[in-house]
Amino acid sequence: QVQLVESGGGLVQAGGSLRLSCAASGSVFRINTMAWYRQAPGKQRELVAATTSGGSTNYADSVKGRFTISRDNVKNTVFLQMNSLKPEDTAVYYCNADGVFPFAGVRDYWGQGTQVTVSS
Repeated sequence: QVQLVESGGGLVQAGGSLRLSCAASGSVFRINTMAWYRQAPGKQRELVAATTSGGSTNYADSVKGRFTISRDNVKNTVFLQMNSLKPEDTAVYYCNADGVFPFAGVRDYWGQGTQVTVSS
């Protein structure tokens, strides 16, 4: 059974920074894409940033230039460095990983979510 464990959320003032981490535990054959999504109250979950095993990245327009996604392929961990935070970044942030897993085959997993609150 694979679990994604997130950490690093919290309360920060506008203009501040936070760093989120997400580690995949359990048996893994290969993780392809690791990504961060977020969901604000009353809104749909949206992609924030994603990175492939080869190092390609993409970002939502709203976070370009402020957020940086990175990963450690050996430790199956993905990070999200968030700078110049704005109140509109307030949301629950979820980690997602897709790949090939023993017994489960090709599928993706979600973390439990971590709250990020940016005060004005």
